[in-house]
Amino acid sequence: MAKLYVVGTPIGNLKDITYRAVEILQSADVVACEDTRHSKPLLAHYGAKARLVAYHNFNEQECASKLVDLVKSGLNVALITDAGMPCVSDPGAEVVALCRSEGVDVESVPGPTAAATAVAVSGVKAAGFVFLGFLPDKKSAFRERVENADKARLPLVIYCAPHDVKRTAAALNEILGDRKVFVVRELTKLHECVEVTTLNAFSCEERGEIVLVVEAAQEDVNGFSELSPEEHLRRYLDAGMDKKEAVKKVASERGVPKNDIYRLIF
Repeated sequence: MAKLYVVGTPIGNLKDITYRAVEILQSADVVACEDTRHSKPLLAHYGAKARLVAYHNFNEQECASKLVDLVKSGLNVALITDAGMPCVSDPGAEVVALCRSEGVDVESVPGPTAAATAVAVSGVKAAGFVFLGFLPDKKSAFRERVENADKARLPLVIYCAPHDVKRTAAALNEILGDRKVFVVRELTKLHECVEVTTLNAFSCEERGEIVLVVEAAQEDVNGFSELSPEEHLRRYLDAGMDKKEAVKKVASERGVPKNDIYRLIF
């Protein structure tokens, strides 16, 4: 019986692909890819000669129906993206959901993902992480997503374009306060690197594919959770700390936006 195969592809080095993924791509009748120009070198490298269909954010609904019809007609379809796993900050969910609703078999052929790889190579210590993908451009939506995610008190993993990385770091600093951040660039490629910086003094090379791994808020080792925000702030002010620094520190330790603390004194 024909199936839709959800196939993970390399995030950088062409060799980062499973034997099974290569077999599926070589035997598929159709390969649905995000950008045919990008995928052709990979498919040619492994001798895959399937018919290519462009499947991306701008034609998802229309193309999903066509792909489901192809599988129903008896053709095996491999769904891939430019890099990593389909449906993870990439197109694919629409066709998978439609296949499920139409009773079409869907099989996973897992491969690398930039989020998990970035966490592993950064060395951040945590019981898990919260994956945010690409954050919204709209300021209010950006803030809401970050604040909700930060409630888990786990590292935040964020995809970011190089031209937007400094703006993103500044916005995160405004919401979260100063945190250590690992800037993971060019995963599995020739110039792979991890730059360690902070949100407040953010600095990195603005080039290549970027994943930000932002450390979680520090644990409450000083018992601040037992204090009200006002009492917490007052403790630092009474110790002679500058108002702005005190606000930033309290916001970071409590995992809340700085504006929430500013309102207590300004």
